[in-house]
Amino acid sequence: MKAIVLAGGSGTRLRPITHTHAKQLVPVANRPVLFYGLEAIAEAGIRDVGVVVGDTHAEIEAAVGDGSAFGIEVTYLRQEAPLGLAHAVLIARDFLGDDPFVMYLGDNFVLGGITGIVRGFAERRPDAQIMLTRVPDPRQFGVAELDAGGRVVGLEEKPARPKSDLALVGVYLFTPVVHEVIAELKPSARGELEITETLQLLLDSGRRVDSTVISGYWKDTGNVADMLEVNRLVLESLEPRQDGVVTDSEIIGRVVIEAGADVSRSRIVGPAVIGAGSVIRDSYVGPFTSIGDRCRIDASEIEYSIVLRDAAISGVGRIEASLIGRDVEVTPAAQTPRAHRLVLGDHSRVQISS
Repeated sequence: MKAIVLAGGSGTRLRPITHTHAKQLVPVANRPVLFYGLEAIAEAGIRDVGVVVGDTHAEIEAAVGDGSAFGIEVTYLRQEAPLGLAHAVLIARDFLGDDPFVMYLGDNFVLGGITGIVRGFAERRPDAQIMLTRVPDPRQFGVAELDAGGRVVGLEEKPARPKSDLALVGVYLFTPVVHEVIAELKPSARGELEITETLQLLLDSGRRVDSTVISGYWKDTGNVADMLEVNRLVLESLEPRQDGVVTDSEIIGRVVIEAGADVSRSRIVGPAVIGAGSVIRDSYVGPFTSIGDRCRIDASEIEYSIVLRDAAISGVGRIEASLIGRDVEVTPAAQTPRAHRLVLGDHSRVQISS
């Protein structure tokens, strides 16, 4: 079995971070989210992996390399424009050949990996296998409809009136028969070759599409709130380790302090990770916070946040639920008389804390 990993999206929901950074490389617990997917593929026993890349190909290729760090062999497949998930399969046709394959969205996070579903697919060998999870608002996802026996009978992409609350998770398994369907596929109203339509056409032609409803954790890390939540989840499994220098400080709970980090006169409450070469002075770093490499936190408080490498935070009272990019500086504003400047439309409701 082979795998293709989609790492070509532009990440509009994570802007401005993704103006200068591939969304698949935004770190979770100080490791790019893409790496967790590559590791899950390797743990499932798959070695031959095609990584579909777009405009950020140079950054992705520099980070992943030849794949040997993950125990896989990587082939890069260039997608000139984000024309849909099925289009990624189309451009990977020569790489995939006649092998069954996994398609894994590079900005998705699946707790527990995919080893079980890959093994089950190899044993049962349906024409396609999808993973589903229940979501509160299925209108934002591809949605599957199951019959009373749990068989997939229909799929829709972001339906206005969903027939179920079962959303497609960003991991799909296919046999080579899918190439026949995609070869005949027409672009949707969004101008994309849709994977949901591909699956529906497989069903319409009498092909077997199996599904697994997962009860474990899954997130599409396409926005800040989901990134922070995945960061929280990964930090929960930290094994505490102190390789840096800690002076006159209080370290509580599961905290990793990487080599070269220097913590003094501060309080670190885990789970948290302090990256290599970072300096923490007279500060509080609260739970579920990842501080990247070579950061500086001085006389400040931060909690439930992700701080990317080379950022500096100095003299600010408290930061929460934030994603702070590379080489960012956060400092206090100059003292000026307090005032509020407002431009409010009709029927507005405003609350101001004075």
